[in-house]
Amino acid sequence: MPEPIKKDENEVPAPAPAPAPAPAPVPGPPPEQPNKEKEAGNRPAKDEEETTLPSALPPGVGSRALERKDSEWSIGESPASEEQDKQNVNSQLSTLFVEKPQTGSVKVGENITFIARVKAEDLLRKPTIKWFKGKWMDLASKAGKHLQLKETFERQTRIYTFEMQIIKAKENFAGNYRCEVTYKDKFDSCTFDLEVHESTGTTPNIDIRSAFKRSGDGQDDAGELDFSGLLKRREVKQQEEEPEVDVWELLKNANPNEYERIAFQYGITDLRGMLRRLKRMRREEKKSAAFAKILDPAYQVDKGGRVRFAVELADPKLEVKWYKNGQEIRPSAKYIFEHKGCERIMFINNCSLTDDAEYYVTAGDEKCSTELFVREAPVMVTKQLEDKSTFCGERVELECEVSEEDANVKWFKNGEEIYAGPKSRYRVKVDGKKHTLIIEDAAKADTAEYSVMTTGGQSSAKLSVDLKPLRILTPLTDQTVKLGKEICLRCEISEYISGKWTKNGLPVQESDRLKLFHKGRIHKLVIANALIEDEGDYVFTPDAYSITLPAKVHVVDPPKIILDGLDADNTVTVIAGNKLRLEIPISGEPPPKALWSRADKAIMEGSGRIRAESYPDSSTLVIDVAEREDSGVYHINLKNEAGEAHASIKVKVVDIPDPPVAPSVTDVGDDWCIMHWEPPVYDGGSPILGYFIERKKKQSSRWMRLNFDLCKETTFEPKKMIEGVAYEVRIFAVNAIGISKPSMPSKPFVPLAVTSPPTLLAVDSVTDNSVTMKWRPPDHIGAAGLDGYVLEYCFEGTDHWITANKELIEKTKFTIPDLPTDARIYVRVKAVNAAGASEPKYYSQPILVKQIIEAPKIRIPRHLKQTYIRRVGEAINMVIPFQGKPKPELTWKKDGVEIDKNEINIRNSETDTIVFIRKAERSHSGKYDLQVKVGKFIETASIDIQVVDRPGPPQFVKIEDVWGENVALTWTPPKDDGNAAITGYTIQKADKKSMEWFTVIEHYHRTSATITELVIGNEYYFRVFAENMCGLSEDATMTKESAVIAKDGKIYKNPVYDDFDFTEAPMFTQPLVNTYAVAGYNATLNCSVRGNPKPKITWMKNKVAIVDDPRYRMFSNQGVCTLEIRKPSPYDGGTYSCKAVNELGAAEMECKLEVKVLYQGVNTPGQPVFLEGQQQV
Repeated sequence: MPEPIKKDENEVPAPAPAPAPAPAPVPGPPPEQPNKEKEAGNRPAKDEEETTLPSALPPGVGSRALERKDSEWSIGESPASEEQDKQNVNSQLSTLFVEKPQTGSVKVGENITFIARVKAEDLLRKPTIKWFKGKWMDLASKAGKHLQLKETFERQTRIYTFEMQIIKAKENFAGNYRCEVTYKDKFDSCTFDLEVHESTGTTPNIDIRSAFKRSGDGQDDAGELDFSGLLKRREVKQQEEEPEVDVWELLKNANPNEYERIAFQYGITDLRGMLRRLKRMRREEKKSAAFAKILDPAYQVDKGGRVRFAVELADPKLEVKWYKNGQEIRPSAKYIFEHKGCERIMFINNCSLTDDAEYYVTAGDEKCSTELFVREAPVMVTKQLEDKSTFCGERVELECEVSEEDANVKWFKNGEEIYAGPKSRYRVKVDGKKHTLIIEDAAKADTAEYSVMTTGGQSSAKLSVDLKPLRILTPLTDQTVKLGKEICLRCEISEYISGKWTKNGLPVQESDRLKLFHKGRIHKLVIANALIEDEGDYVFTPDAYSITLPAKVHVVDPPKIILDGLDADNTVTVIAGNKLRLEIPISGEPPPKALWSRADKAIMEGSGRIRAESYPDSSTLVIDVAEREDSGVYHINLKNEAGEAHASIKVKVVDIPDPPVAPSVTDVGDDWCIMHWEPPVYDGGSPILGYFIERKKKQSSRWMRLNFDLCKETTFEPKKMIEGVAYEVRIFAVNAIGISKPSMPSKPFVPLAVTSPPTLLAVDSVTDNSVTMKWRPPDHIGAAGLDGYVLEYCFEGTDHWITANKELIEKTKFTIPDLPTDARIYVRVKAVNAAGASEPKYYSQPILVKQIIEAPKIRIPRHLKQTYIRRVGEAINMVIPFQGKPKPELTWKKDGVEIDKNEINIRNSETDTIVFIRKAERSHSGKYDLQVKVGKFIETASIDIQVVDRPGPPQFVKIEDVWGENVALTWTPPKDDGNAAITGYTIQKADKKSMEWFTVIEHYHRTSATITELVIGNEYYFRVFAENMCGLSEDATMTKESAVIAKDGKIYKNPVYDDFDFTEAPMFTQPLVNTYAVAGYNATLNCSVRGNPKPKITWMKNKVAIVDDPRYRMFSNQGVCTLEIRKPSPYDGGTYSCKAVNELGAAEMECKLEVKVLYQGVNTPGQPVFLEGQQQV
């Protein structure tokens, strides 16, 4: 069990917090160490918030997190200033709330609902409401399993009701809540608290350490032990004892970042005091020159017992002095001193709570200290509680007696602790050993089992509270009151108790008109100037009784018809076809019965086209589809028990014009048309103001309006249409009432244009009885496309054009047959499409119908006039144009022999001949002769084709002579030159040892060469490649013998080289630099090091090696060393070092890392708590 920690001697005590269901807050920091305590208070806690709860207290919250005043998770009492501000806010006049949420309490696992109501009489729309926990947590995003938000609206009372229901409450739901409502520039808010008590059915774990937490720190009762943790659970079955754990040893051996976890695990609340004491213990662990044995860190003794302090001196001559809380202790009956050799002993007799303090002993210039904890003896219950029965409103006292005076006693109701205070219904009176629980004005809810607990016992008793019988002396009576008169409800009961008035189930609120009176046993409700809304069922309910006194109030008022929204002559104009809903406001109480009529014919309520509808505050005349025949005067009659009212209303029905007749399109162009239409037969009772025209594509359903200004005429010319697309048009007529329905669409029409004339009309050929013409297509065809051509001719001297083709010609060439020989004709051609025939294209002069002989002529392309060279495997494609009429005869020969068409493809046309060879071979080389013959005329041409390939190797290579460093070579040209001239040779040499070939000479033209600068003592082979325009030969010819380069009597010795020593001790080439990091974001430290052999890299934090820690990752690549710290916290700040070691030495580099924490948008460096001797960053 960890021992309690004594506070510092000079620490200023903080005020004790008021009792609360949550743990008490940690005392404030001492004044002499403000900076250190502030830093400790700024350290963040681990946020492990439950996702389905409105809020959750993180399990790792330490004392510093609870200490923050602005902490959202604060579980202690708020400071006085905040409490005062909270009361001031709640005391302000509410501008929107009718009913505010009230503070409540609930047991763990039960449900609770908070209700807020807002009156909407002056609001045009629903106000915005928000629920918060703490200062900023919006609960709208937390709705789910444990939290539900609901809102309703009551039309009669015009009140919005907002509910927040907490389901299966948990202990961490407790805290301060806030409700805010806004509407435009209005704002209202209120705060309320939720207390969550632990259920009596649970069986929590008992931590014996909680019994030894100090009940106060620095107050009058400082030093006492708080046994409330055991008192609450005295009736729970004792669990198995846990093994004793020395918390001091854990803290001394732990890292600073583990302190909060250990404090939370073992129930330590005064963590800062414990850390201060641990620092002193660490400092005192240094070897002392004066003390051979020092005091223990802490001593514990029962109240009234005796305790022994002993130290052993290194020098018995040293003077020893004892101190308590800084004051020297003198020998007395209470304090006894003994000397035994080097041992110095002090006894404290009859220990009391005042002896609970810090003690230290001095010897020379040194001292050692300890703390003494005094434990009180258990307090027993000597007189048990007794069961009691009483009535509501009476005073109840439950008494018991304990074994000691002014003992710490806890009271419970049904297992839940009772907290007495100024705002509590319970009061505790202590008179020596007698303790009394007093309940003023007992209520029915006070019926329960009450118990009292001490540190050594408990007692319980049952309290039963019943109601006194209630008699009704004067009941409430029903009343009928005229509007504006006074309403007075009076009743009398037998008890002097208060009660509640309700109207239609809702509480009655006092106002300037409504007053509530209570004098003795008489209760009155008075309403001055009765209004219609005052009518209803009123009920008076005495407090604490289920008896109700009901009464009905009926307010009557003569009927009235309100025609303020109509014209002076009460005329209503409606457009035919529209729905008329004429709502006439009426008043009267009880609601009057309305009757509509027209021409002495009543209009009934129902589902007809013309009908009446009745509502509490209005009567409505409805005409579903207004017609011209519905025009006329309508009468409305109202009647109730207070009187009658009559009014007449004139209804006028107007209409839009009838749609015009479908328009007609009279003329069409390439992008325009001209349309006409007739005015509509019926103008709707108003003159026609103009027309709107729309058009659409035939295949589309989207109409496009063509004019935005009304067209006054009945003729219109639409433009900017797409040529070749079918369109439809329609008309709208417009009068003062509106736009008519569209006319029927016109017949579809297509804007089209003829093409331009054909081009380049020319004579292709002429025979004795025919003429062949050719031409080119028109330059502009248009959207209508091109259907074909019409060719016409006429004889010279006449104007009669004859169509040469019976059907349209699709090609651009046509032969006119059956013409007389020696006749002269004119020719023209037209292009035809859907829009018609284009302008004709004329041939410029007459044509003589007579055969013309044209001598043949061959036109050899320029690249074929010289030798046509191709490589083996390439394609040969020769196109040779020629002329001649009539069609000439063609003959191809190769080297004077007819060409085999199975090997060479030849294709002939009227204007050219083509020779095609897919893959050329050397056999295709030769002279090709072409002969073109027309009658007795002959034309010839020749083409030389040369198919080349790479040459063969030289025939043989011979070493002619070897002298010095030179070798003379000769060779003969290759037998196969690849059908192309040899352009050169390439000579290569190879050492006999490696036989790796190296080029010596390239593009060499002779057949002999001298190779120079050879290495003495080596033996060489040589080879030669032949080269032509296609490249080097595939093979080379190598010398049969080798050439040995003699040494000339000199012996060559290979030089001896010493191996270079690359070994090197580790050395940092790039140092570590001091770094700042933000908490929660990964940080990296980088440096570079070199060394041979490769050094071993070790990373350290505060001189401690980092090994197998998942929060760190270490990398080393090409001498660059990186340490990655995953999501650092303030505890990760410190001095980091990188050490490189190999067999030649070691090198070390260090830097400082500081972790900043984000608090309310400001980066603040977090400072973890370090013990003395540790380095802080």
